[in-house]
This record gives sequence, structure tokens and C-alpha cells, in this order.
Amino acid sequence: MANPAKVFEQIGRRTIAGLDEMGYAAALFLEAIYWTLTGWRQRQPVRVNSVFAAMTEIGVAALPIATLLAATIGLMLAIQSLYSLGLFGAEQYAFIGIALSVVREFSPMIMGILVAGRSGSAIAARLATMNINQEVDALVVMGINPTRFLVSPVLLALVVMMPCLAMWANMVSILSAGLYVSAALSQSFGAYLNDTLDVLKIDDVWHGLGKAALFGIIIALVGVVNGSLVKGGAEGVGRVTTRSVVLSVTLIVVADMIFAYLATR
Repeated sequence: MANPAKVFEQIGRRTIAGLDEMGYAAALFLEAIYWTLTGWRQRQPVRVNSVFAAMTEIGVAALPIATLLAATIGLMLAIQSLYSLGLFGAEQYAFIGIALSVVREFSPMIMGILVAGRSGSAIAARLATMNINQEVDALVVMGINPTRFLVSPVLLALVVMMPCLAMWANMVSILSAGLYVSAALSQSFGAYLNDTLDVLKIDDVWHGLGKAALFGIIIALVGVVNGSLVKGGAEGVGRVTTRSVVLSVTLIVVADMIFAYLATR
């Protein structure tokens, strides 16, 4: 039987470690914003080439799998909506639930989970490897700020590309759902799109895009913090990479719930 004193001690240590990581993430975020806005004054601007390279890797290279996931989500929602509403004879209103679910919830969340697994893990692994090989220390010796050089480009790229991926997922999901619903109900595809555009509002779109940008910040900070706190060799890199993905996905789901609650009050 475990000693209660040791159990509470472990809980206390993990709580303090978690608060320490949160403070470190907040400091990194503020420092990254500082270098983004004022780096050019100190002749250390955030490199545009690095930002575009990160945007290409995070967003453009992810388009094939993002398209497949978005189309699948759209079809799944269409199938489930028609089945559920069919119990009440209200299949013709399926477009309402599909449109709002896709734009407000599923597109930003699915893209967040995708990018967390695909790019967030890569960020953590790369930074962890650089730390183990003392490359970050070498940057400091050369007078290059690591946050400006490594964190700011990734943060900017994620904040820009996450809403773009979410918007692409909106279009793909609604189109794929529309093809299924219009075929199942024997109505024109144009009528489905017209009904969808009527029910959607600008606030719904901004709701989803705002969450996507927030998820981008979460993915960047979690990946950087885990990569910075690596211990050990190759085993440590694998451990922080896994932890980065798990923590990112968890925080994305929790942040989505909080965001949805506050936005619908």
C-alpha cells in the first residue's frame, strides 16, 4: 500500500512542475511576440523565409490528409444527421446541423488534432534534438536569440495556417456532405448550398477561425516547451514528442469546450 505522504508529495511536485511549464510557456509566448514586433529595430528581425518555410510545411504539405479528413467528417455528419432527423421525419433540415457543426466545431478541432500530431510532434522532436546536441547553446554563443530564431517563425506560421486549414476544411466538409444529402433527398446540390449559406452567419465562421488560431498557439507552445525541457538522449526525444502530442490534443479539446461555453453564453 502506497504511503499517503508520498502520494501527496508526488501530487504537489507534479502540480508545481505543471505551473512552472505554464509560466515558461507564457514567457516564451510574450518573448516571441516581442521579437516579432521589435526584432527589426535590433537588427534581428524574424526571418520571412523561415516563416514561409514553416507555413509550407505546416499548411500546404498537410492539404492532402486535411482534405481527406474533412471530406470524411462531412460525410459522417451527413449520414448521422439524416439518420437522426429521419426518426422525426425532418431530414430536410439536416443542413442546419451539418453547417453549424462543421464551421463552429469539427473543422477547427479536427485540423488542430491533425496539426498537433503531424507538426506539433515535429516541432518538439526538432527542438529536443537541438537541445541534446547543444545547438541552442551554440545560437546563444553566436549572439542569436533562440526564441526569435526558433519559436517566432513557428508561432506565426501556426497562427496563420490553422485558420486557413480550418476554412479549407469548412468548404470540403460542406461540399462532401451536400453531395450525399442532395443525392439521398433527391434535391439539387445548388438548393442545399443556398440553404447552408442562409443558415450560416459571419459570427459562426469567425467563431471557428478564432478557435483555430488559438489551437495554433497551443500547438506551438506545447511543442516548444516540451522540446526545451528534454532530458536524456534518444529516449528523451521520443518521450517529449509523445508527451507533446498527447498534451496538445488534450488542451485543444479542453480549450474548445471552454471557448464554446463562453461564446454561447
